[in-house]
Amino acid sequence: MYIFFLILIVITAILLILIVLIQNSKGGGLASNFGQSNQVMGVRQTADFLEKATWTLAIALFAFCLLASFSIPKHEVAGPPAERQQPVQQQPAPPSPVE
Repeated sequence: MYIFFLILIVITAILLILIVLIQNSKGGGLASNFGQSNQVMGVRQTADFLEKATWTLAIALFAFCLLASFSIPKHEVAGPPAERQQPVQQQPAPPSPVE
């Protein structure tokens, strides 16, 4: 299950990177190169779609990271449980010679 969430995290991160790069920023962004998509949907609808997609992917990435942290496989230490739980007993120090 952990591997499944890792794959989803990688896919979501790549999509989020692509969506952020496509958005039209103050510097123009890559969205200015896709003039044909703006003619089909309209400039405002494209911006709304990209903003909603960014927020959706960001929330999904956060959720997948949380789910992956809960599904990390837990490995136990080898040996019987009684040996692992016993505290280490300290040996008394030998008496020092009195002069």
